[in-house]
Amino acid sequence: MAPAPQHDTADELIPRPERTAGALRAALAKVAPARPEEMQRTTDEAFSQAMDEKSLTPIQTWLLLWARDIEIARRLDLRTRYQPAQDVLALYDRHEHDDEAAVNEALAEISAVLDEALQAVQG
Repeated sequence: MAPAPQHDTADELIPRPERTAGALRAALAKVAPARPEEMQRTTDEAFSQAMDEKSLTPIQTWLLLWARDIEIARRLDLRTRYQPAQDVLALYDRHEHDDEAAVNEALAEISAVLDEALQAVQG
């Protein structure tokens, strides 16, 4: 895997949190205060799945995905690429445009941002 591209740490709203449930919850409260209910719902799902499967994999996956999402929210360089692409998809879903090239471009950008954020949190 290629190293994550370097970015200007001045673009960080907060430092990267540790990949623990408590640290991620605290970070989420600062960078995406509208999402704690979503985090709790996915926490409950991950723990339920872990119990059903008798495996820690769902919890490890939960930690990684929330670390990735918080990475996007805390870094302005990622957020300013991610949100406009999400907006293009939302307009398309609401049938407010039918520009498939714009949708494909938005999907490619979202994928690139998700990959970059995931690489950053995996170190």
